[in-house]
Amino acid sequence: MRIGLRLFLAFFLIVGVAAFFVMRVFVDEVKPGVRQALEATLVDSANTLAELAADDLKAGRIADGRFAQRVAQAHARDPGARVWEFAKTSVDQEIVITDAQGVVVYASTGRDIGRDNSRWNDVYRTLRGEYGARSTPRVPGADDDSVMHVAAPVRDPDDPSRLLGVLTLSQPNRSVEPFIVASQRSILARGAWLIGIAALIGIAMTWWLVRGIGGLNRYAQAVARGEPVPPPRPRRDEIGDLGQALEAMRRRLEGKAYVEQYVQSLTHEMKSPLAAIGASAELLQEPLPDEERARFAGNILAQQRRLTETIDKLLVLAEVEQHGWLQKREPIDVAALLQQAAEAVVADGRDVRVRCDAAAGVQVSGDPFLLRQALRNLVDNALAFSPAGGEVRVDAVVDAGRVRIRVADRGPGVPDYARERVFERFYSLPRPDGTPRSSGLGLPFVREVARLHGGDVRLENRDGGGAIAMLSLPLA
Repeated sequence: MRIGLRLFLAFFLIVGVAAFFVMRVFVDEVKPGVRQALEATLVDSANTLAELAADDLKAGRIADGRFAQRVAQAHARDPGARVWEFAKTSVDQEIVITDAQGVVVYASTGRDIGRDNSRWNDVYRTLRGEYGARSTPRVPGADDDSVMHVAAPVRDPDDPSRLLGVLTLSQPNRSVEPFIVASQRSILARGAWLIGIAALIGIAMTWWLVRGIGGLNRYAQAVARGEPVPPPRPRRDEIGDLGQALEAMRRRLEGKAYVEQYVQSLTHEMKSPLAAIGASAELLQEPLPDEERARFAGNILAQQRRLTETIDKLLVLAEVEQHGWLQKREPIDVAALLQQAAEAVVADGRDVRVRCDAAAGVQVSGDPFLLRQALRNLVDNALAFSPAGGEVRVDAVVDAGRVRIRVADRGPGVPDYARERVFERFYSLPRPDGTPRSSGLGLPFVREVARLHGGDVRLENRDGGGAIAMLSLPLA
């Protein structure tokens, strides 16, 4: 299982379990909470009604006095109320009054007159000066349809210490059940929203973390494969610090290996010129004719120039190879780039004509200096293998979102054995006119510049003789 999925599942599990238990507690507490609030309201109402009924109960007219009339009128009312989108069209409370012995002397429903309620908890406890309340099913066995009964003592208005009876106020729990169900549904709905939002936050957090970790992983994998890669994007957190540490470590390790490799390559390439210089110097110490002395002195100068050229080109190539990405980018006109390469050749006064052909308005994005140097290397390579009075053709064509810059000559072409090696450092082919070989660093430089610009380069034989170098770059 991938780390991103693990992080998301862990986050979602923690939030989901916490939300489930919190919602479960809220849902379970809604019903008792509402019923407790209902009981508190019944206590207030029962005590208020007990005071209102005291005069009629003392006078013996509780069944047909003003209290009974007002209660009957109240039950005949239509409240016309809407409580939390629920219509309330009747008064649900019932009133039962017993005398001091617990016998029913008044009931708002007109039932159970004369019944002995003294053993019922509400009346029994109130007659003994305690708080009395009970909850019983409306129908025996129907525990889900119960009625709450709250009692209050009815005292003599002239002698509060004398207990006249007990007033019990009752209300069915089903009257508040819609509010309980609605509250539970609202809690569950909001809990579902909470879990959904938590899931989205979990996805966002997981994506944010996995994006950083994935970038570091891709970076480390590319470094392990030896591929040039830009450093991880800077971030102001631990992942960013880790990326910077990895980049610093890569630079130090690659720098050490790079120096060792180049020291070995440079040492190998310097052996031949130094040997030639040493041999010529030893011969110059002997008496020689002037013609021979001049020839050996010229050989020393030629080898010195060869060493200088090799070191200069090696430094330029090393600088390019060390960059995993371009330091700057800007739009570059391809036609102007080709024209600059042709003008540089004319300035050198070579006996080979360079013809440029590129459509105007074609642009690439990159470093103009590096691209000019790369194109100059391709043109120099074509000139070196072109016969005197020949022609090097440089053109550019657009194909599938890329521009292909082609440098073609009419030289001897590329031998089959050299096709796979022409882009290796220090590898070069003998020149047709017998001039010394090049440093073998020009084409590797072109390959590195192409890589930095997201392109590629290849060298093939040309129909009719000669070679053609193709530098492919993405359009701007």
